[in-house]
Amino acid sequence: MESAAASPEASAFSLANQLIVPVDHYENFPVASLLVPARLRGAIELIYRFARRADDLADEGEDPPAARLEKLGALRASLAAVRAGAEPEDPLVAALGRLAREHALPLHLFEDLLDAFAQDVVKHRYADFGELLDYCRRSANPVGRLLLHLVGRTSASELRQSDAICTALQLVNFWQDVALDWAKGRVYLPQDEMRRHGVTEAHLAEARCDAAWRALLGALCARTRALMLEGAPLARALGGRLRWEIALTVQGGLRVLEKIAGAGYDVFRRRPVLRWTDWPLLAWRAR
Repeated sequence: MESAAASPEASAFSLANQLIVPVDHYENFPVASLLVPARLRGAIELIYRFARRADDLADEGEDPPAARLEKLGALRASLAAVRAGAEPEDPLVAALGRLAREHALPLHLFEDLLDAFAQDVVKHRYADFGELLDYCRRSANPVGRLLLHLVGRTSASELRQSDAICTALQLVNFWQDVALDWAKGRVYLPQDEMRRHGVTEAHLAEARCDAAWRALLGALCARTRALMLEGAPLARALGGRLRWEIALTVQGGLRVLEKIAGAGYDVFRRRPVLRWTDWPLLAWRAR
């Protein structure tokens, strides 16, 4: 799947993308990969660029929170125009509206992305895993669902498996980017589980990788791995070239989790990412 971010949203969106058509940001989800049928690449890239635009409004530049929310509101108003059957002035949203009409894409999925980006402007702590999952539902899952709508595969099981993969990818992004998010004033670790393991924000400020930290991140990575494996059967269900696209994405996420564990959960000093040397192993595992 693709998720939207790299920042942690549609972002979601930081596995290495050697198979991707070049884009402006380094993201978690393969975008317009050469493995995707050619007829879909333009549509996927357009969806990506909308998510990237909104993500940048929430995260990039020096705007204060109020200005960021205002700009995201303007983007939402453009989507509302599409929903009303009008042609918005924004050329990107206008193109997205034509794509949505052509493929019957649910506009609420784009609105969910905007909700998640706006939340990033104002919410920087998460009480429990449930709050994180709700964020992933809006920040990552819409991208996978949009891809399924593009290919006309939207059974309940397919949507559920897509959600599991996209949520897991978003969580992988959280765990590998703990230090980067801390620098932005954000903590995506569940606060209740931090307390349960004896981890405080002093661990983040001091880059402290002790037994308590390793236990916390190990438990979170195990839960994420289980979620990724829950969604993995989607690849074989879809078949064709999309099977390889999704299987490689799943294996990429699992590989990053392996690297986090292999580093002793010290994501402060070494951010685990995929290298070109990982791709033969991913291809073998995805077969």
